[in-house]
Amino acid sequence: MITIVKYTVGLALVALSMISCNSEPSLQKYLVEKQDDDKFMKIDLATSLLQGENSTFTEEEQNVLNSVKKINVVAYPLKGDQAEYEVERKKVLAILSNEKYQTLMKMGSNKSGATLKYTGEEEAIDELIVFASDTEKGFAIFRLIGDNMEPDDLVKLMTSIDKGDMDVSQLKSLGNMFDMKIEY
Repeated sequence: MITIVKYTVGLALVALSMISCNSEPSLQKYLVEKQDDDKFMKIDLATSLLQGENSTFTEEEQNVLNSVKKINVVAYPLKGDQAEYEVERKKVLAILSNEKYQTLMKMGSNKSGATLKYTGEEEAIDELIVFASDTEKGFAIFRLIGDNMEPDDLVKLMTSIDKGDMDVSQLKSLGNMFDMKIEY
């Protein structure tokens, strides 16, 4: 009788572990998989690194900056292999089509475009994702991870970039990859 109980408990634990493992693709898994792939360019930044020496953040801007914990950027520069680019781009689009990623905005044309998505609640965003692609230059995924980020506050934070309070020089190499000029 004890052997049957042990066997049943063992099977139940195995079944629970199989159910709890999520084999569904996620953006986090995709980004982790690409960390060692030389075809991708990766930048991980703590938001504390974005504060310039001469930053003059208001208390409100500092609180917004503190709500953003980390910024991940993964980019796939197109260097001739259009078929492989399409495979990778479709993988990202498939992941972002999951209903957990809610769309804020889409813009673009047939050759290039950008999609802004988020996870969490509309007024308390946990993850903000920008997926930008260009059929001639490649694609990039910008991911801001935070706690209860508010969209209005994120817009205010963007204005601090315009004022020069944020040091975005770490992103210059990404701009070079896409032949874009990033001001700082």
